[in-house]
Amino acid sequence: MQLKLKHPQTQDAAVRHIKQAIDQHRTEILKSAQDVEERWEGNVLHFGATIQGSHITGTLTVLDNEFDIDVTLPLMLRMFEGRIKKAIEEQTKGLLGDKETH
Repeated sequence: MQLKLKHPQTQDAAVRHIKQAIDQHRTEILKSAQDVEERWEGNVLHFGATIQGSHITGTLTVLDNEFDIDVTLPLMLRMFEGRIKKAIEEQTKGLLGDKETH
């Protein structure tokens, strides 16, 4: 599943903001996910987690004014891809306080 989401920040500012948001929400994340993986390579976040028994992996590439998100969903979750995309879009809006994210 791939998404491109707009954001109003420069690449460096958006990377800092995402890192801060992850740190602020780490306790909540760990309550609902196991085997959480987080590794940054420059402006690319490699992530993974097991949520309700399904392991999800992906990357978040931060560019000026845009996030490129590539998520590998297990077969059982692919039927919910539309709902998952919508949830990611809503979470991104909440993290950045951006009402124009699509």
